[in-house]
Amino acid sequence: MPVIKAQPFGFPFETKSLGLVMIDFQRDFVEPGGFGETLGNDVSQLRAAIPAAQRLLSAFRNAGLPVFHTRECHRPDLSDLPPSKRNRGAPKLRIGDIGPMGRILIAGEPGADIIPELYPAPGEVVIDKPGKGAFFATEFGDHLVSRGLQHLVFAGVTTEVCVQTTMREANDRGYDCLLATDATQSYFPQFKAATVDMIVAQGGIVGWATDVDRIVEALNG
Repeated sequence: MPVIKAQPFGFPFETKSLGLVMIDFQRDFVEPGGFGETLGNDVSQLRAAIPAAQRLLSAFRNAGLPVFHTRECHRPDLSDLPPSKRNRGAPKLRIGDIGPMGRILIAGEPGADIIPELYPAPGEVVIDKPGKGAFFATEFGDHLVSRGLQHLVFAGVTTEVCVQTTMREANDRGYDCLLATDATQSYFPQFKAATVDMIVAQGGIVGWATDVDRIVEALNG
């Protein structure tokens, strides 16, 4: 069985059961002028993950392995948006309001879509999720089961919120989870560092972590 060099120890995997999960590389989070920036965040922090994420995505595509993309977004009528989420922090612009890229985090709006640099290819599954985790109120788990997957590599934003939440959900469901450390970012670098530490602590209590070059090296055999 091949092994990817990782923390806290090597990540063993079977190629036939390996998949890539790209979390929330959405315009409203990553591009200047989007929702993330209106909240006072520096989106250049997230954009730093794009080159490594591109290399990782290309490696999985070249290997013919399954790729999943997620988008955090809600129905236009907001029926799947709890008031506690919409109102938290009393932001000037809330989910569902008109923002610089259309209605904020609403399915089908430009800002909720994935950035061009990492846009899904035909046949790649896109999961629209109303929560932080990709398993909640979606068919993500069914897609993984139907493809016989067991080992999941994660990239995306932000590390401490939607990426970590989905990894923990996957870990609870028995999946082996590997975080691509340079293909994930946070608006707050210290939050990313703390999240990686939490994931690999206690013998990999949530999963493993390594950089994209080591993942690509293993995929290339």
